[in-house]
Parts: sequence; C-alpha cells; structure tokens
Amino acid sequence: MRSIWNGTIAFGLVNIPIKLYSAIDHSSLDLDMLDGRDHEHIKYQRINEKTRKEVPYEKIVKGYKLKDDYVILEERDFEDASPEKTKTIDIQNFVKSSEINPMLFETSYYAEAGKQGQKAYKLLLTALKKTNMAGVGQFVLRQRENLCIIHPQDDVIVISRIRFAQEIKETTEINTPDDLTVPKKELDVALALIKQYTSDFDISKYKDTYTAELLKIIKAKAKGKRPTIKKLKPNKAKSDDLYEQLMESLNKKGA
Repeated sequence: MRSIWNGTIAFGLVNIPIKLYSAIDHSSLDLDMLDGRDHEHIKYQRINEKTRKEVPYEKIVKGYKLKDDYVILEERDFEDASPEKTKTIDIQNFVKSSEINPMLFETSYYAEAGKQGQKAYKLLLTALKKTNMAGVGQFVLRQRENLCIIHPQDDVIVISRIRFAQEIKETTEINTPDDLTVPKKELDVALALIKQYTSDFDISKYKDTYTAELLKIIKAKAKGKRPTIKKLKPNKAKSDDLYEQLMESLNKKGA
C-alpha cells in the first residue's frame, strides 16, 4: 500500500510519527463511460473557457474569486494557513466511543508507526483499548481541514474522518408522526421481535451480493446469453392490522 499522509499524532507532549494508509477498498465494479454509437471511450478534458483549448494538468492553478478577480493560491499557501495541522493530528480530548453518532463517520485510515514511535504508538493503542475511549483531533488532508476520531481496531490505531456538526442537516423539515400514540400491546410485541432478532454484530456475515450478481450478468452477456432473473417476491402479511403483522412476524421467526 502507498501512504497518503505522513505526520505525527500529538498525545499531550508525546509525538508519535505515523503514516496513514487507506483502510477502505470499494467493492463496486469499475465501469467505463462509452459512446453508445461506437463504444469508444469518453474522455473528460480540461478546457479553457475563453480559448476552448485543452489545458495541460501542470498548467492548472487554484484560485479564489475576490471582488471580481481571482487570487491565485500556491502549494505553500495551503500549508501556511495552518502549518501545524498539515503535519500533526493533535488529540484535543477523549470521548466514549459509544457516544459518537454513526452519521458523523466519513472514511477511515490505518495509522502505521514510524521507527521512532513504536513504543508510544503501542502505549496509546493499549490505553484506548483499556478505556474504550477515542481521541478527537483535527488535521489537514488534501487542502481540507478534517475532524477525526483516533480509535483502536485489533492491533492498529485507526484515524476515522468525521463530519463537523454544521455538515449534518437539521431534522426540522422531516415530517414525523409526533401526534401518534403507540399502543402498549404493539410496543411489547415489537420489543419481543427486536429481542428475537438480536445477535452480536459480525460484519463478515454481510456481503455485497449486488456486485457479484451484476458481474454474472456481464459474463453471461459476453457469451451472448441472458441469465434467468428470479422474480422479486416481497414478504406480505396476511393482515393489514399492525398488531397482527407483528405477531405473525414473531411467530414466523420463532418457527
């Protein structure tokens, strides 16, 4: 794997040199964009809006429009904006892992200790495991400031990028059934149904079957065939009554 960021984790006065590696490997198929008439590749070009000519990648710069004119930014400008955050993940405080809203998570990276930081890395990893806590910090990656959670996964420290509070939309515009009252008998059966379906979370049980099925269709079409597709048969309850649907679900799972 190729590292995407080099820097340090600052834990109080302890600095742990690390490299970050992407922990995510997407399972979707790599589909190309083609011209439907001759199946030739479609390419995206960077075109100068005025001259309509293609611009070489090395000639592209970034600018911010200010008072009808552009201020051009250089690479050092991004680092100068926050030099400490471009090279350091400063743990600002610790929180209970269980209190972090799952909606906040974006993506995760594995942190690998540098040669001079092995002992401090192991110390932080062990302490996080023992306390079930996670560190909260901020750092700059790809010219963007990121809020992150520092937490253990097996024997590795993981840096998970999370969203800032202002990036989560309010729920005020979502219509909710606040004026309804849940009858006790329906709630009791719903709780029993949840209990019946409760198990330890094991991510290995869940597979990306859609991609596998799509690949089967692709291979069949390559041979000039069309696979037989199973018709979707939605599970339907015998009654429209919510309580009876719950009871039927409970009895079906029990059987």
